[in-house]
Amino acid sequence: MNIYKSFFKDTAIYGIASVLPRVINVGLVAIHTKVFLTEEFSSMTTWYVYAAFINVILTLGLETSFFRFFTSESDKTKVVSTSFTILVLSSLTFLLVGYLFSGSLSDFFGFSDQRFLSILLWTTALDTLTVIPFAYLRVVNKSFRFLMIKTTNILILAFFTVLFLIWIPKYNLLSLTESMGMTMAQYKPQVLHIFIANVIASFLTLVLLLPELKKMTLTLDRAILTKLMRYGIPIMIGGVAYVINENMDKLIIPALIGDHANGIYAACYKLGVFMTLYITAFRMGAEPFFFNNAHLSDAKQKYSKIMTGFVAFGSLFLLLVVVFVDLLAGIFLKQKVYLEALYIVPIILLANLFSGIYSNLAVWYKLTDKTKFGMYISMFGGVLTIVSLMVLVPLMGILGAAYATLFTYFSMAMISWYFGRQHYAIPYELPKLFGIIAVGVLISQLSFYVFRGNYLMNILLVLGYITFLWALLKKDIDNVLNTN
Repeated sequence: MNIYKSFFKDTAIYGIASVLPRVINVGLVAIHTKVFLTEEFSSMTTWYVYAAFINVILTLGLETSFFRFFTSESDKTKVVSTSFTILVLSSLTFLLVGYLFSGSLSDFFGFSDQRFLSILLWTTALDTLTVIPFAYLRVVNKSFRFLMIKTTNILILAFFTVLFLIWIPKYNLLSLTESMGMTMAQYKPQVLHIFIANVIASFLTLVLLLPELKKMTLTLDRAILTKLMRYGIPIMIGGVAYVINENMDKLIIPALIGDHANGIYAACYKLGVFMTLYITAFRMGAEPFFFNNAHLSDAKQKYSKIMTGFVAFGSLFLLLVVVFVDLLAGIFLKQKVYLEALYIVPIILLANLFSGIYSNLAVWYKLTDKTKFGMYISMFGGVLTIVSLMVLVPLMGILGAAYATLFTYFSMAMISWYFGRQHYAIPYELPKLFGIIAVGVLISQLSFYVFRGNYLMNILLVLGYITFLWALLKKDIDNVLNTN
């Protein structure tokens, strides 16, 4: 099969498996913004930020390590069992420490309700235990099962979210509220209900993965353990820095300018998730592809072409979201107050595009086993994020937070490209890449600030950009379609 077609096939299958649940999750934002005030939305966002930090730490970078050594080690059973055992130990340790120091941790996180911490502990521990089973499904190409379980997870979350926030108060489900220790008159949808729905979904997902879990024994191979941890720990540290880059704004904004500002910022930030969905779909297909084809003599040329295609489609995604931003906002942001921050959306989309470029550039240190560079760059990005937020948010409010995110991801991409040239030089088509981004950003600015709401003109702008991309990339497209 044409190697590019194989890449796009894998990206499509695993992209759907990752993107479809996220699309449904984005749809839940419409319910959240309908039910909750901005301060409550801010509180919910903060809980998810803490969960993101904990998940990265507990998984220890083992998903990428698992792919790396499953493909290279002869005894794959040892890789599977050792990887899974490490995460079982990290989850149990986390639960033990969490309950031993529950009071101090609740104060640290700012949880007024002890149940917030308990649900956080169990949700993150359960999610950690699913990492290797899901990675195993990917590496053995059980894509349909992977897709079904991922989709079921988010459908369970959606069901219980709608149940707690909409159906119980609307249909007067007295028996359910009595089981919670309250009458209908006392029942009110709370942020806590979202977290309860999360832990239920996480538990049932682990149950669905039981056939895979039965194949994983609790054994540690010392040699494999050393390789996994040596490779994975820098990725984990880089992952923590990535979470800082992605989420620190939602912690700093309420501290500096209040929960209301954070609530409208976090809600409008969600519209930038459309770029994140695209990047996630790409990454799910790209990571196994990069490892599996590194031995080819023209691997670097292929990686270069893939980067060009990624940037082209990403820039088109950016333009489409900007063109239809008011329609999307009307679907997902149900209270008018949340629309106040729509002006951050184009900036967040561009920041996420550079985040995807950085992820694509990461191929050089992953293939050369120099993951420490990824750690250093991500740590630099984390520091840059915090400094930029502390400087720009007091000066520019939530707009400063958006610019801080863009500045950080652009800087990380440029630094990774610079070091990549020295250690694993890939002949990226830089003039083409910058041309694609520059024209896309220019047309997006025209759409948002000049022709906003004029959909006829905006559609013409989109068609013009597609024509530009076709003219620029026609030879590349022909080669992809015809080269085996």
